[in-house]
Amino acid sequence: MHRHRLAVALLLMISCARSTPSIGASPITWVTLQGSQGAVQVEVEEADSPAEREQGLMGRTSLGASDGMVFVFGDISEDPVTDRFWMKDTQIPLSIAFWDADGSILAIHDMDPCAADPCPTYGAQAPYVGALEVNQGFFEEHGIRVGDAIELS
Repeated sequence: MHRHRLAVALLLMISCARSTPSIGASPITWVTLQGSQGAVQVEVEEADSPAEREQGLMGRTSLGASDGMVFVFGDISEDPVTDRFWMKDTQIPLSIAFWDADGSILAIHDMDPCAADPCPTYGAQAPYVGALEVNQGFFEEHGIRVGDAIELS
């Protein structure tokens, strides 16, 4: 019985440790994208404070093949934004998708690392409520395009 409790306790500790994201971002969640090749899920860290949004994936040297970072702004139904993203001191080539309150992808951009100012900025042509960063090429590889759906879970 003692060994069983110890095994359960160890499994719980491992489980909790695996779900703890690095760089202080909020707990990991899932994003589901609906594209021409069907649904694809991305395991994401949510950057939900101004400091986490500013940090983003800066300083990371790798990102899992189906991992990403999600940025949700304000109350999804009421507070769309027009903020722009940049890649200053980000080492991983990324792709970013912006979506509106209806969960429709408004824009997708490939972003290359940038070490010196001025760095290019990336945004949507219309106000948006969220952005998803993944490895560069992920959206294309999975058939995700402007107009496709995104859902947080």
